[in-house]
Amino acid sequence: MQLLLDSALDPVIEDTVAANPDRPVEALLDLDVCDPACGSGHFLLAAARRIATKIAQLRAPGSPSAEDFRHALREVARHCLYGVDKNPMAVELCKVALWIETVEPGKPLSFLDGRIRCGDSLVGVFDYSMLAKGIPDEAYKALTGDDKAVASELKKLNKKQRDGVRDQYRLGFAGAPTDIAEAFARIDAMPEDTLDEVAAKARADAQARAGDGWWRAKSACALYVSAYFMPKVREPGRVGRLMIPTTDDVWRAAAGEVPHNQLVARAIDLSDEIRAFHWPLEFADVMRKGGFDVMVGNPPWERLKLQEQEFFAARAPAIAEAPNKAAREKLIKALAAAPDGSAERRLHEDFEFAKRAAEAGSLFARESGRFPLTGTGDVNTYALFAELFADASRQRAGVIVPTGIALDDSTKRFMQMIVAKSRLSSLFSFFEVRKWFPETDDRKSFCLLSLSRNVHTPIFAFELKSVADAKNSERCFSLSAADIASLNPNTHTAAVFRSKADAELTKMIYARVPVLIDEAKGAAGNPWGIEFSAMFHMANDSHLFRTAAQLQAAGAVRDGSEWLMEDAARDVSAGRWVPLYEAKMIHHFDHRWATYDGADSRDAMLEEKAASDFEVAPRYWVEELDVDARLTAKGWRRGWLMGWRDICRSTDERTVIAAVMPRVAVGHTNPLFFIDASPPLWAAFLASWSTVVFDYIARLKVGGTHLTYGYLKQLSTLPPSAYTPADLAFIVPRVLELTYTSHSMAPFARDLGHDGPPFVWDEDRRAWLRAELDAYCARLYGLTREELLYILDPRFVKGDDYPSETFRVLRTNEERKFGEYRTARLVMQAWDEQARGARVA
Repeated sequence: MQLLLDSALDPVIEDTVAANPDRPVEALLDLDVCDPACGSGHFLLAAARRIATKIAQLRAPGSPSAEDFRHALREVARHCLYGVDKNPMAVELCKVALWIETVEPGKPLSFLDGRIRCGDSLVGVFDYSMLAKGIPDEAYKALTGDDKAVASELKKLNKKQRDGVRDQYRLGFAGAPTDIAEAFARIDAMPEDTLDEVAAKARADAQARAGDGWWRAKSACALYVSAYFMPKVREPGRVGRLMIPTTDDVWRAAAGEVPHNQLVARAIDLSDEIRAFHWPLEFADVMRKGGFDVMVGNPPWERLKLQEQEFFAARAPAIAEAPNKAAREKLIKALAAAPDGSAERRLHEDFEFAKRAAEAGSLFARESGRFPLTGTGDVNTYALFAELFADASRQRAGVIVPTGIALDDSTKRFMQMIVAKSRLSSLFSFFEVRKWFPETDDRKSFCLLSLSRNVHTPIFAFELKSVADAKNSERCFSLSAADIASLNPNTHTAAVFRSKADAELTKMIYARVPVLIDEAKGAAGNPWGIEFSAMFHMANDSHLFRTAAQLQAAGAVRDGSEWLMEDAARDVSAGRWVPLYEAKMIHHFDHRWATYDGADSRDAMLEEKAASDFEVAPRYWVEELDVDARLTAKGWRRGWLMGWRDICRSTDERTVIAAVMPRVAVGHTNPLFFIDASPPLWAAFLASWSTVVFDYIARLKVGGTHLTYGYLKQLSTLPPSAYTPADLAFIVPRVLELTYTSHSMAPFARDLGHDGPPFVWDEDRRAWLRAELDAYCARLYGLTREELLYILDPRFVKGDDYPSETFRVLRTNEERKFGEYRTARLVMQAWDEQARGARVA
């Protein structure tokens, strides 16, 4: 919290004092600070203490007294603090916490009801321009329990109204109702030194929230929001119009008319029930100024989808603790069958309401236009709050959210906006939530995201394990908008670096070597002509898979690594059945990494790999005709494939694991790639993907456990033009020797121009060949010896206490196995020999 306030609030305090030398205290008391998910008020109290401390110091330079501080704190709470929370109990706790901290002897408790409000910050009207545009047609999408015909009828009517000429209504809220904002400004200026003055202030606030302007705005906002949440059904026995609001109703209410008393009443009741919070209505004076000076907080991170177990955990533990989803659904259906008026029936009604509210809330987030940057896909509240913090802050904002806000594809448009508009001030990402909050097992990283104005070089830091790390200059680095566009041209999301040196080295690499696919450049941005493909999905295509026992029972005969069906009359189609490779079965330059013994897999043994006729056994086999059909659709005719492991982590021994393999069936966790190049260039491509340099780049990008297409596209990849004939003459023979270790890889060897037998599996020889490729490709990337040494282990260059690591697990494992970091020694030996011109052919 303190670190976030350092970046989000302190600069505003300093700038305010500097900009108002003649009236610094008054200027500070004019600041507006809001926490839109305030809970019991921790952030608001922390912010108030900082502002009050500065005010007390200005009033009593040197050593202000406790009384000076308490008086300043009371004033800050009265004039500067705003909070919202949808939990009524949290709102009351927040007010109590503020009262306890700000009480002054001889003075009554401050009036906080107008500033600490109960409501859902994410549901409601944020700007009156939403009303002027009318209700989007998507608000009438049929949800669970809706009548599709009614929803369609409403959608057509709404479109007709919105497209019609109704300017007298459309302009009803071209601007905010000034009477409400002016009333709130007057209330803020009212004194609170006696009980009578506090009571007068409370009456004035109640009157402002009961006037004609207030109810006109309240009705229009409620009608707008309830269009998303009201069930789209025709009421039994009702004749005439549907009691569901459309655009015309909103515009009439905004213009001061009452479209239909019953409709407005229903809309207001529903709006209150879901606790919709209308920002320009509740905080009219602040929103008229364009928002709050500072937004701070730690909002909830929840999917906008009702979680059954969470709903029933306290209400009906037996349902929440059901052994599986089917059992839970059976118990829920039993609630629906309970007698009318029973506790069980009411619980089911509450569940159905909550379920529909969650669906409608998701619809509102995606379709209302209020969250154009983050209201996409499987919406999460943290992303919506981040956009709210950006929209509602005039000077600065600070929010605690998952680090995915800067890295994930679903939030890339938000990241693009705050970078393009120079709003991003800093992002400090901390390692694993559970390390900081032991009561949770959440393993996501989280960040302190700070927003400001006109920031051209935002500061980043990742994988922090202490607050002190955030103050270490070597952990922090800056990235300009141009840097981010260079590193991630497709998504414009942030790049994850452990240190300043990592950032500088990676920026240099990307300046020399382009990304694999730059989508904005079309065909020119894909020099390899690469395409990705998942051949068989392990769940969806499982009906195509057979075990050895099934094939044998169907009359198939084992032929090496394949099965041949001889009797077409049996329950399995006649033909050839080939192995189904899974990701765990491959490794660098190794299509025989793991094999199955029955239902369990194990690493292949060295003595097995030494036999060129040894092939791994899969868990399943797939008919060759199905494999051929899928490869033919890709235009692939060769007798081999290349792919990579989808499952990975940046903290594993290695992150990118790619291999060439026989022409077999392949599961979706081992995606394939196809490039438009000759076999020698395929070999060079595989070699580059298997190097420590490419792995280093990937480890700085991969934030989760999947090496997805999106990550791969934005990895700096040597293009075909980087390889001269001399380069290929060096690379191809080494790739050939590393990969052609069994007869199943003969098609690949033949395509590389080799007609001899497989090469002998020799661990020491293979380690040297890989080291040579590592060193050679590092030169193609334009690295220096020191830079390659840094990639192998930053400690070699920066010292033991440098706050970065690359291949720590690899180094630890090799030191345990070989007594040294063998990869580093061999790679640097290869580099030096290549520099001397030795052993380069």
